[in-house]
Amino acid sequence: MTRLATAARTAATHRLFWPALVLAVLVLGNVAFTPNFLHIEVRAGHLYGSLIDILRLGAPLVVVSLGMTVVIATRGIDLSVGSTIAISGALACLVISDQGDQNSVGGVLVAVGLALALSLVLGLWNGFLVAGIGIQPIIATLILMVGGRGIAQLITDGQIITVNSDPYELIGGGYLATLPFSVLVAVVMIAVTAVLARRTALGVLIEATGGNAEASRLAGIRARGIMVMVYLFCGLCAGIAGLMISSNVHSADGNNAGLWYELDAILAVVIGGTSLGGGRFSLGGTVLGALIIQALSTTVYTVGIPPETTMLFKAVVVTIVCLIQSPAFRAKVFGRRPRSTPATPSEPAKIEVPA
Repeated sequence: MTRLATAARTAATHRLFWPALVLAVLVLGNVAFTPNFLHIEVRAGHLYGSLIDILRLGAPLVVVSLGMTVVIATRGIDLSVGSTIAISGALACLVISDQGDQNSVGGVLVAVGLALALSLVLGLWNGFLVAGIGIQPIIATLILMVGGRGIAQLITDGQIITVNSDPYELIGGGYLATLPFSVLVAVVMIAVTAVLARRTALGVLIEATGGNAEASRLAGIRARGIMVMVYLFCGLCAGIAGLMISSNVHSADGNNAGLWYELDAILAVVIGGTSLGGGRFSLGGTVLGALIIQALSTTVYTVGIPPETTMLFKAVVVTIVCLIQSPAFRAKVFGRRPRSTPATPSEPAKIEVPA
């Protein structure tokens, strides 16, 4: 019994414990309202079910949140990911719609390449403003957040561009080997990010830059280069998410595509345990945080919450989640003091020796 209690206390101190517990509670709560919520079946060679829908619809947010995580780890933030999503989808759909054969694989690859290249340029622009000129990240990315919507509407000419391309539909709404292709893309992005961040020195350099940029620069780390790189990566992630979203709905809406995605991505990162103050980050926690956000959206529809109170419901739940994860809040509620760091041994008293 003592060992079990010790194991439970040890598990509760793990940074992924509380996000995983919240996700499990959300899933079990849906089971209470929909008994077959956990049911997964193979239909027409594809996996179907509510859990599959959470993974499929949450894949774009997972990808965007990965980019947001490394940006926040450098003590930055990117408010322009929603606009980048809209621009990426708009450009890809515009190029495909102008083609004589929209089902041409080569034409779709060209459209995807152009959209991702433009997303990288937008990420480079953010990195230049933040690292090159020294503008505060929230202001630098706010410029593109506002202006990017205008760029997306210029690309679409203020209209919703619809496409009918099977190769393009595969990115966000297709299946491969019974699994949603968007989920496979998200898994690949998670794996690549994890390898680069945890199997190379890149993750340490990012955390060092976020912990103290000036100290890392004095230590020989090119902090500016690291900051430009993370904004580039964040732009790429947003561009991929834009392709997923637009291909899933077969259209590009420069006004509404990716709307509020920047806030959901920041929430996912925070819920996952990464501090907004920079430094250490958790990719696993970010993935769980993004799935929590998507599971919460699914819960809204499953429970039948009125649309006019949806945003308020999500705000209340996210607030509860953040409070539960706070050690100081748990200490006050449950009467436990947070674990204090052991005191450093005091220096031995100097003894005066008479001559």
